[in-house]
Amino acid sequence: VGTDGSCRWMSATRVDLPFTSSQVVPLPFPMAHGTTTLAFMFQGGVLAAADTRSSCSGLVACPASQKILPIHSHLVGTTSGTSADCALWKRILSRELRLYQLRYGRRLSTRGAAKLLSHMLHPFKGTELCVAATLCGWDGGDFSGPSLFYVCSDGTRLEGSLFSVGSGSPYAYSILDQGVRWGLTVEEATSIAREAVYRATHRDAYSGNFVDVYHVTSKGWTRRTREDLKEEYYREKEKRRLERERRDTLHPANTENVTIQRALMQPI
Repeated sequence: VGTDGSCRWMSATRVDLPFTSSQVVPLPFPMAHGTTTLAFMFQGGVLAAADTRSSCSGLVACPASQKILPIHSHLVGTTSGTSADCALWKRILSRELRLYQLRYGRRLSTRGAAKLLSHMLHPFKGTELCVAATLCGWDGGDFSGPSLFYVCSDGTRLEGSLFSVGSGSPYAYSILDQGVRWGLTVEEATSIAREAVYRATHRDAYSGNFVDVYHVTSKGWTRRTREDLKEEYYREKEKRRLERERRDTLHPANTENVTIQRALMQPI
């Protein structure tokens, strides 16, 4: 990682990892699971959002799970994959970052945390371990500012300004790609993140129920009140109704033509 000291610490510190085995133990039954998580940077910090539905094959295992996990005061991680694996590795990462802070008197950078998690997960490549995390943090000192990293259980580590992970991510990207820009306000960014999760849950059966939104700034992370996605549905429905009324007011002739066409289509 360089000047933040993480390489020296990693080489001098033994990290206790769960037991690894060269033999892969197959699951007793096939498990299909999905989710929708996203995170992006803007001028107000880093915003992370996720749905709350945990699924196992065709069942909704938990409608109100927490997929955005706080790691320390200025770092949260979105989780996608097996819930137990994600929770375990979040605790391991939190422990190692706390030990680093106690030893050196400062927080490890988000880049260093991503590199540490990647190195810890790499020995499990090719096993049934399934973890895909997006680390959203705000660094202090020489690396002051927002940071965003994607880490996968095969050791992949990517830095970027926008990530969406999970089975609903293609639908979320359709909103994020056209709406996310650096100059967004906090309310605009929250609205885009909420709409992206809503669009994904509308098309992806493995995502749904509620939406969690976290905002990371120089003062730390804050969590917005959990919101039911059906409220976004009703907002969208009301928005379409108002647009239709405005269009009918501006073009009354088109309204008459539509009424006539509907009348002609009615069965006699």
